[in-house]
Amino acid sequence: MCTDRPALGEMLEYLVTLGAIEFRPEPLDAIVERRLKAIWAARSCPNCGEDTLQALDGSDRIWCGRCDWKTTYTRGTPFYDSELAPGEFLIAFILYADTLLSINQIAFLLSPSYKTLYDRIKETETAFVRGFPTVWERISQTVGGPTQVDETQQVCSGFKGKEPPREGLNRGGSPEGGRTRWTGEQGDEVTLVAACRDVLRVVSAAEGTDYEDDLAPVIEQAADLSQPLGEVWTDGLPAYQGMEHDHRYVVHDDGYVSDQGVHTNQAECLWSLLQPWLAKFRGLSKQGLEQAARTYGFLRSLNLTRAPVHALIDCVVVNAFR
Repeated sequence: MCTDRPALGEMLEYLVTLGAIEFRPEPLDAIVERRLKAIWAARSCPNCGEDTLQALDGSDRIWCGRCDWKTTYTRGTPFYDSELAPGEFLIAFILYADTLLSINQIAFLLSPSYKTLYDRIKETETAFVRGFPTVWERISQTVGGPTQVDETQQVCSGFKGKEPPREGLNRGGSPEGGRTRWTGEQGDEVTLVAACRDVLRVVSAAEGTDYEDDLAPVIEQAADLSQPLGEVWTDGLPAYQGMEHDHRYVVHDDGYVSDQGVHTNQAECLWSLLQPWLAKFRGLSKQGLEQAARTYGFLRSLNLTRAPVHALIDCVVVNAFR
């Protein structure tokens, strides 16, 4: 058995080879079709303005009864004109975003090529992040309590997909062949900032480790999603001092919980879950790291709300129907 891959992925591959596990996307295909057709049927025709469009079982077509305008129900979504069925999309994305399996291992389980799966997952990830705020408004109305904010540094591969700035032996890697992790300089790091309120998890990123001016975006986004924001709890870093919000902090040199009960344990817990998940990529560019971290935060929010799978579908497709 290989020793350089997660044991779970190796075991799953073996079970799939034996035929003990089979991924059947058909039930998810049906859910995606119903959800998308319901959204289309509630829209007016973009060509003539007719109040409703036609969407029937047994047909992938959406059409207007007045002007005969036609399209397919997956048009405008990541599911459109793809080699993967919608259900395969969702299985792949869930395995990607909620397990330690690599894209290569997921491709083995579902049979498509690595490049096909990689491209589709990135499209789905981008659509998911865009659509989450709208879907969040529908599924959670009970967010309350303080907003805990914390930060952590993460090393990037920095030049993934581009020419490295210097020769391999000077990049902090191993002289041996194969892919190695570049530790890089300070500018090759990003600071991840998380705002956690109740079941809501929001993660943003700023380049480098000088984050004194980059705390506002994650707090503002948490405020937009969890109206009203509530009290903000942070650690004692100077970067947090001067905040205009109702702000209390704990000094971690004195303890993890202040005498008044202030702590950042939700955010610390998020980092403990996020770090091993990011590590499976064995290095991400700055843009890839930020996207992956935001995706994980939002998906964690759906998990904590026990949202049904159609909430994930809506996150992926809702932006296409605005």
